[in-house]
Amino acid sequence: MAETAYWEAIQRAHDEEMTNDPLVIAMGEDIGVAGGTYKATSGLFDKYGPERIVDCPISENSYTGIGIGASMIGMRPIIEIMSINFALLALDTLVNAAAKIRYMSGGRVSCPIVMRTPGGTAHQLAAQHSARLARMFMSTSGLRVVTPRGPLDAYGMLKSAVRCNDPVIIIEHERMYNLKEDIPDEEFFRPLEGAEVVRTGEDITLIGYNFSVHLCLEAAKKLEADGVSAEVVDLRSLKPIDRETIRRSVEKTHRVLVAEEDEAPVGVGSEIITGIMEDCFFALDEFMRPMCPCLITINLKVRRSQMWMTFIKVR
Repeated sequence: MAETAYWEAIQRAHDEEMTNDPLVIAMGEDIGVAGGTYKATSGLFDKYGPERIVDCPISENSYTGIGIGASMIGMRPIIEIMSINFALLALDTLVNAAAKIRYMSGGRVSCPIVMRTPGGTAHQLAAQHSARLARMFMSTSGLRVVTPRGPLDAYGMLKSAVRCNDPVIIIEHERMYNLKEDIPDEEFFRPLEGAEVVRTGEDITLIGYNFSVHLCLEAAKKLEADGVSAEVVDLRSLKPIDRETIRRSVEKTHRVLVAEEDEAPVGVGSEIITGIMEDCFFALDEFMRPMCPCLITINLKVRRSQMWMTFIKVR
């Protein structure tokens, strides 16, 4: 067991999977000689060379398309998009090719690519480097979308994604790359589906994903000081969403708060609330408007418009 930073966990997963399978390659801007903007591929260029750690020009649609084509003939590319904003340039190949090729080929051709990309607001990142676009990928049939909250998931989910025959989008966060956590020394894998209850409680369910899970855990500690027992659910997977875990938690606590770093309207939170309406409707007694003064106020120290919190009071 060793304390490992988020970026180190990603680098380790790259290294192990490339050692295990010579068909695994990595592609992206500055991932070779420079070792990646967030150091996630540092040292790999010297070990595996330019044919497997491929430094690409600033043309996301081009190298994503090349990676998708390579995956269709047996390669397993890990494609890094430096910022999720620039994944917009690769949408044609992701949405019209990667997500649909298995269906269009009648199951004869798979597209086992992994696209890693960070999003969210962080220090010194301007408007064109801080988008939250998870909802966009969630709306595309044929893609898996996962959001590891820490080094344990970052390592285990990347390894699982590389071995998955579906195209997998891994959404990271700029503010988590130096986050540290103890992870086992031996190889392990984490599932690409299923939410996880990371803190048990009885009075209210706090639902988050990616960086917002840490804000939920911070809020739960503050609530505990006031005698409120909060349960925290980490979604982990955004496509598919584990509605069963959410349902069990909400029916247990009868109150729920959904915290996400996104822009209104529409989003992951909207989908979660819709699921709660469909799965737990008869458990709901009344609604309260977001941020109603009579509700618990939680100081999370985030900038305005950064975090949306939706409260639903049940019974």
